[in-house]
Amino acid sequence: MENVTSEVSNPFGIRYPGPAVPGYGDANADIHVVGDHPGRHGGAGTGVPFTGRVAGVRLQRVLHAVGLLAEPYADRPDATNCFCSYAHPEVWTPAEGSRATLDPDEASYADAERYLDAELRAVNAHILVLVGDRALGYGLREHTALADRLPVDAAALHAEEVTGRGFLLVPVTEPADWTPVEERSLRERLETILGRDYRQTKGVATTVG
Repeated sequence: MENVTSEVSNPFGIRYPGPAVPGYGDANADIHVVGDHPGRHGGAGTGVPFTGRVAGVRLQRVLHAVGLLAEPYADRPDATNCFCSYAHPEVWTPAEGSRATLDPDEASYADAERYLDAELRAVNAHILVLVGDRALGYGLREHTALADRLPVDAAALHAEEVTGRGFLLVPVTEPADWTPVEERSLRERLETILGRDYRQTKGVATTVG
């Protein structure tokens, strides 16, 4: 069933308790890109995932190259068949008196997981592109039977295909650390997937798993 909405930012009206970077893109997408949080992958200043930081710029470049974004370096990109979310959409601010860290604490990640779950159910994509170890760990744990067999190591599994429960998973190493080879391998993997009948991949054995 298609989502009937013209909204591209937070199209499902999710309410967050504080400042957040909600899901963004085509609400009927087949490709759902999941990153970590705004402080790591961008968007705290723009309100759009994968913008405003080098990681987002590099990822946008690949998504544009395979036809999922109309332009490669936009704060509000025109997305087709692509939706972007974060494992932790809220803008992370450490508690007063605590040691400041880049990443949210585990309790905060656990609490935020409900927002990602809601967006995944609403979009109901076929392909999950999981950017970084945090997103990969979530995908392996919640959407495959391989959590005890595969490492939560996006660098080791970069641009592979992993059989999921209801999804085909594509792990992606941290874009801020990409080499030209890693960028090219992701582009080629997505081109391969988009060039075949990927809607038949749900539950079908693939490269890994």
